[in-house]
Amino acid sequence: MKTILSAIDVKVEDMPSWGSKIAQAVPYGTTLLMEGDMGAGKTTLTKSIVEAMGCDDVVSSPTFSLVNQYLTRDGRSIYHFDFYRIDDIEEAYDMGCEEYFYSGATCIVEWGEKASELLPDDSWVVRIVKKENSRNIELICP
Repeated sequence: MKTILSAIDVKVEDMPSWGSKIAQAVPYGTTLLMEGDMGAGKTTLTKSIVEAMGCDDVVSSPTFSLVNQYLTRDGRSIYHFDFYRIDDIEEAYDMGCEEYFYSGATCIVEWGEKASELLPDDSWVVRIVKKENSRNIELICP
């Protein structure tokens, strides 16, 4: 694993610019794992990444639906997963998440550690460490 981008003490209001930097660095079709504690900013950063990838859709956390699909202006799909509520890996299998991961579309996964055995080996990672008034952010590629 190799760190591509790294930032220390990113203010919450500056997270959208980091979403844009991440979107520029990550090739379309990548599975991107968002790592961080509750409230670290995974969904906030995801919104910025999706927007920077050319999507005008409203981005919201798929906590209850487990997956949302967004379309970019040029018709490409982005799938946004939130596995926070997954208690058993079978739930992820049952929703067919492997088909999404290997579809060639970009997949952004929050709480991916709950379904780690299903995730592609070549997944990239965004690690967010929450501090009192800022965040440390790292983009890591395989």
